[in-house]
Amino acid sequence: MKIFLAALLSLALLAPATAGTYGLTPGEVVRAEVLPGWVTPRGTRMAALRLTLAPGWKTYWRAPGETGIPPSFDWTGSRNLARVTLHWPSPRVFDEGGVRTIGYKHELVLPIEITPATPGAPVELVANVDLGVCEHICVPASLSFTAALAGKGAPDPAIDAALKARPISAREAGLSGVTCVVDPISDGVRVTARIPSERIGGRTVAVIEPGNPRVWASETETRREGPALLASADLVPPKGQVMALSRKTLRVTLMGEGRAIDIQGCPSP
Repeated sequence: MKIFLAALLSLALLAPATAGTYGLTPGEVVRAEVLPGWVTPRGTRMAALRLTLAPGWKTYWRAPGETGIPPSFDWTGSRNLARVTLHWPSPRVFDEGGVRTIGYKHELVLPIEITPATPGAPVELVANVDLGVCEHICVPASLSFTAALAGKGAPDPAIDAALKARPISAREAGLSGVTCVVDPISDGVRVTARIPSERIGGRTVAVIEPGNPRVWASETETRREGPALLASADLVPPKGQVMALSRKTLRVTLMGEGRAIDIQGCPSP
């Protein structure tokens, strides 16, 4: 049985959380720091949130698995902020005690690309982040930070490495011909992706995401059928709502040996 505790960590730009001895209190299980980053040639700001975890602890990817705690981000209160794009590095798949979760151990550097409403003007970033950190117990942690982002900044090797660790696109992987069949179920739909597997070797785990945070997605079941890899997941809307599914926003991520592959959109056969 998992034990859930509450945590509140207050962070400030260029003032990382005080390093302390790892222990059982939430503030010692995870340490957090904002990396201010730099202004990109297209005028966005590439910053990052770095989480350092106690030995044996992990935190979760954007699609954490059925028993994981999905991270959520609230940017309300920020100034001169038009858009925020999170660039998730390729995660790891954990199979522990018959339970599969997806995330990161030891450290997560999550690049945060900020598009200002007024290009060239400073950005005041205000964020509240809810996420889970787990070992034998799970700790829901609430991170709050503000960041005054001004000037050109400077390149950061940690952010650059995290960007390079992102999943590659289907085109970069030389993967084409991916299709999806959508079948109705009692409370939503079941999506089955057929993926040509010539370029996919070894054990592969697939994750199907609906592209709508209000739609629940089951754990994706993956199996091989002849020359193809089949991945199936049930997608269920909130109770009482009609299931609206856009094939353009469907997202299939393949994780196995080496780098992950990110497949955006899934047309019909």
